Formats: sequence, C-alpha cells, structure tokens
Amino acid sequence: MVHTFFNPAQSQQSIMSKKNKSIEYTDGELFTQHAAVNDKKNVTAPQNYAPSPAPEKEETPEHKHNDGPFRRLMNENFLQYASYVIRDRAIPDIEDGLKPVQRRIMFSLHENDDGKFIKVANIVGYCMQFHPHGDASIADALVTLANKRYLIEGQGNFGNLLTGDPSAASRYIECRLTPLARNELFNDELTEFIPTYDGRKKEPVTLPSKLPLLLMLGAEGIAVGLSTRILPHNFPELLQAQIAILQKKKFTILPDFQHGGAMDTSEYDDGNGRVKVRAIMEKKDDSTLIIREIPFGSTTETLISSVEDAARKKKIKIKSINDYTAEHIEIEIKLAQDADIKQSIEALFAFTQCEMSINSHLILIHNNRPVEMTVSDILKYNTERLTHILNQELLLEKKRLLDELHRKTLVQIFVEHRIYKRIEECKTYELVQQAVLDGVNEHRDKLRRDVTAQDVEMLLEVRIKRISLFDINKNKQETDKILLELDKVEKNLASLVPYAIRYLKALHKQYAPEYPRLTRLDTFSEIEVKKLTEKQLTFRLDREKGYLGYDIEGEELFTCSSHDRIIIVWGDGRYKVLNPPEKLFVDDNMVYAAPFDRDHTMLAVYRDDVVTYMKRFSFGGVILNRDYSCIPDRAELLLFDAADPKELYVKYAKEKRQRINQQIFHPERIAVKGVKAKGLQMTVKKIKTISTKKPRNWDSEESTPRGAVMDFL
Repeated sequence: MVHTFFNPAQSQQSIMSKKNKSIEYTDGELFTQHAAVNDKKNVTAPQNYAPSPAPEKEETPEHKHNDGPFRRLMNENFLQYASYVIRDRAIPDIEDGLKPVQRRIMFSLHENDDGKFIKVANIVGYCMQFHPHGDASIADALVTLANKRYLIEGQGNFGNLLTGDPSAASRYIECRLTPLARNELFNDELTEFIPTYDGRKKEPVTLPSKLPLLLMLGAEGIAVGLSTRILPHNFPELLQAQIAILQKKKFTILPDFQHGGAMDTSEYDDGNGRVKVRAIMEKKDDSTLIIREIPFGSTTETLISSVEDAARKKKIKIKSINDYTAEHIEIEIKLAQDADIKQSIEALFAFTQCEMSINSHLILIHNNRPVEMTVSDILKYNTERLTHILNQELLLEKKRLLDELHRKTLVQIFVEHRIYKRIEECKTYELVQQAVLDGVNEHRDKLRRDVTAQDVEMLLEVRIKRISLFDINKNKQETDKILLELDKVEKNLASLVPYAIRYLKALHKQYAPEYPRLTRLDTFSEIEVKKLTEKQLTFRLDREKGYLGYDIEGEELFTCSSHDRIIIVWGDGRYKVLNPPEKLFVDDNMVYAAPFDRDHTMLAVYRDDVVTYMKRFSFGGVILNRDYSCIPDRAELLLFDAADPKELYVKYAKEKRQRINQQIFHPERIAVKGVKAKGLQMTVKKIKTISTKKPRNWDSEESTPRGAVMDFL
C-alpha cells in the first residue's frame, strides 16, 4: 500500500502530489515537531524512518541576518501549530474514522451511558474536560454526528439537513448512543488512554471501532496547507465490500447521501475526482414540476434561492415557486405559459442547485501523519483492523473463560475436599493462607494454571452459606458450559477470517433494512448550455439615448446567451469584446454589435491618407474588456460589414478629367487575413458613397470597370 505524505512547512508551495506519489521532505520536520507537541501521546516514528540530511548552505552575512532568533521562533511555532491543526483538529484518523472532537464526544457519551437520554448540554460540559475548546464547537459537532444517524440518537430539535434549519439550544435537546455505537465502538480493555490536555483525566488515543466509520460518516476539514473531503457511503454496502475483501473477491464501493437524489460517478475514481448529483423531480402537469429529492450539499432554501436567481437572469421562465416541505421534500415550480417543460428541466440542471458537482479528495491521519489514500485502501485497512480487534476480543474472552473455569474448579476443590477445615487450627493469617494453598495444590492436576495469592484470597471470601448449599452437579454443569464456550472461542481463533465474515454478515442482516441506499446511480447526458440559452437575452439599441443592452427598450438587434461574448465596433475602427451588458452607453458612433465569433469573416473599407484600402479578416483571439482597433490610427472607416458581401458598389466624387466615376469591387476574391492586416489598395480617388447593394443613383449605362484591387491579388 503506497501513501502520500504531506509536510505543512511547504504550505507556501504546491504540496499536493499526484496519486500515490510521495512528497519528499527534509529533516523530518512534521514528525519531530509533532512529537514535541504530543510527546504525552507516546508518538513514535514509523519503522525504517530515517530523516534525510538537510542540504548544507553557505553562511553568508545576509543568511545570518535572516536566521535570527525571532525568525526561528516563528518557524518553530508555525510548524507546531500546523502539526496540531492537522492531527488534532481538522483531519480524521484512519484508526477509528473520527476527528478528536468527535472521539471525545463519543467517549463522553460512553462514560455517561445508562441507556437513557442525556441533556446535550451535560454531555458538552463533560466533554470540555477532554476538549480544549469552547462549548459551541462541541455542541455543533455533536449535532452533526447525530444527524448522520449511525452513532447518536437524538430527542428534540436537532435541525434538518434537508431544509437547513438549525437545531435548538443544547439545553433543550437530549441524546444517547445508538445500539450500533454502544456495541461496536467501545472496549475499555482494548483502548489506549493518555492524559487529557490538563492532565486531570484520561482520554482514548483512538476508539477500538469495528466499523468503517471514516467511509460511513464522511468528513470535511481544512488544515494548514491541505484539506480533505471524504464522501459518505452506504453502511450495508461497506459491510458487503469488507466481506468481499476477506473472501479475496473484487468489489466496488460508491458514495451514498442522506439527501437522496441521483448520482453520476463517471468522473469518480475510487475516492478521488468528483461525482455529479441531481435532484429528483417529477412532472405534475404540462406547466408544473415537483422536486422530491435534492442534491447533497444543498438545502431546500439554497436550492429555491438558486432557482429564483436563475429566473431573474432569464435563464429559466417560471411563474412561481412554492415550498411545501414537511416530513418529505416537496418544492413546486410553476412554469411560464410559453416555457417548454423539457427545456425547463434541462435549465434547472444547468443553472441551479438541482445539479451539483462534488469533489472528493481523501487525506487522513495514518501513523501520526497526513497521507493520501483511496477508498479501497481505507476499507482494506479497516478490514484488517477489524480482524485484529476481533482477535483481541476473542483472546480477552478466552482469558475470561479460563479465569472463570479456574475459579469454579478451585471452589469445587475447596468445598468438596473440605480444605476449609484446615484453617481451624491456624493461629495466624499467613498460616491460614498457606494451609489453603497447600490444600488446593494437592489437586493441581485438575487445574489449568498455578494457584496465586489472589486465588487464595478469593477462596477465603467464600461464605459459609455458600459452602453449605454448594451443589456439585450444578457446578459441574456450569463448568461444562464454560468448556463448550472455550472450545468455540478456540475454534474462532483458529479460523479468524471465517469468524470475521460471520460477524460482518450478522451486522449486515441486522442493519441492511434500516439503512437502504438513498442515492440512485445514473449517467447524466451532457447539457448544451449555450444551445439551451441561445435566445435567453434580447439585445436592443436605444438610438436616441445611445444605450445598448438586454435590459433597455429600443430597436431589437439580436438574441444571445448569457454565456456568449459580445463584440462592439465603433466608427473609428475601435472594437471591444465583453460579457453581455444589461445597459452600456455606446453613443451614436457604433457601427456593429453581435455575439462574438473569433473566426467569422468581416469586411472593412477604410481611407488612410489619400489611399482607400479593403480587407477581409477575422478578429481571432482577444482579451475581455480591452480596446482594440481594426484599422490603422488616424484612418477613416468607410464601411464595416459582417455579411461578407459578394459585391461593393463605389461611386466617386466627380473631379475634372476623371473618366471613371463608379466601380464594382468583388471582396470575396480577397484572401481572409488577420485583424492587423493592412488590406489591399482599392483606389486613390475620393469616394462619395460605398454600399453592398446597388444604390438608386447608380448609372447602369455608364462604363463600370472591375475594381482595380484585383490587380494586387
């Protein structure tokens, strides 16, 4: 298993590596400084860990000046702070899948668990003995855990994940452990404890959880230089995947969200990448849509707000939107009369929170360091840890049974052979102990281990009433029962993997009906946003006031999408590309406005000094909101046309001895160049009029030679 290590000291640089590529760091800063902060936690370096030597640097006067005591103090303190935030606050641990505040909350509930509901405020107060932060952070974390269903059962108003409603104050709500958490998360005999932040109590390093909590609950956290986002998964599916791992079979595990909805995982790769989630909506009639489920990461409030925002921007035509959500989500959207329902559904997915993209990046704490892993790696580790914990529990159970068997055998020997009679003549307590010890050692062959001083004390505490009522047959039956249980434990220890599989199957049988998959798997077709909104905005020109935009009254010019870019050309040859404006002053010198197409062929005729030029060109690439010019400085633009005409009709101002007074040019025969091209010379005559259509004053009987521009091709 290959993991990626992170060093918070590199937070000013790019610290994210490609998947399964290690990041090299020098002198073991993260481990060294973290160990200094958390030495009470007995932090040890991983096996085969050898810090690489720091490169030698030449001691220059400037270096000595920059490496002063204040700089060293800041660097050391920042590294300690970074290590603390990463390990002890923001990033969950792979061992039990919990952040420190969550672990302390669960331990507080365990310590106070009597099966009854407890005031959340009481748990928060108790947890503050372990957690060195304010009560608000603890209460918020507890409510979040309760809303994830698996570990904490709440009573009262714990808020609503779907609507975004907050919970009531912690003094008004109650909670307790769920049976799942009570049975599968705790075992004090297998828990390693350390002193709390003030040294007054003990808290667990990690909980001996037998559940894959990290993937069940999901997690989000932002630390110094890195962040994590682990999506929640379906609990029964995780159990099935663990069974497949133990059986050495292939498995696939995908996220599942409490919000429900539909999910496309085509861009999701074993915990990395992203998933797309969509709302589930149904058609009530030809003009009404009902949203029944919403995407993960949204609430009914934010979704409705996004729909209203899209309607204001004219991306979707709706008449009204109503929220009838109670126990289940019901958002009613009434469409405008001229709205197409199929197109409206696509617009809802394209422009509102009815479709959301959720990125996933798995960073977690493993061996006291942040590492990057995949979902499969985490689940395999959890499964390996499960077998280890089950093995430890079986060993504990074996020890308990052996101790119980030993105790019952001792009591039977003590009573059956009347060893208690020997203590009548003993004058000191030491002689009493020795008499009992010698007496039971005469029957050592019936015992599985040596008799200890504690065993002797136990026998001396046996009451006379119990001796007189001792039932040898009943004791033998109980002993036989213990032997059967012991034999069962021995068999489970000998075949640990089948035992783990049976354990997982029992969990799956119990909880699968309670936690069905809520998110449907689907593949979403790509929505052509530009085509969907190609007639979204109608641009008008107010010639009287000189304004252009889609939020004004005036002459209609064109329709476009809000995703289009608009190009505007003025009479001096200046042009600019910009996002569609609501209202823009363009004065009466504007000659062209349209959606921008960098490859569209344009025609320009301009006069520079005494020479008139003609060029066909395309604008090419531009920077938004930057002024450009399509003709040279001080030149005069005579004609600008985007229709790429086949003919130009030119009439010249009459001059003495001038033989040609009009000409027809053929622009289509000119090659298309870039916008900076000068173009080809048309004439040095003074042009009176130029148009793409034959003017009324055109003299059809006069000689009209072909434009001389052709001579330059």
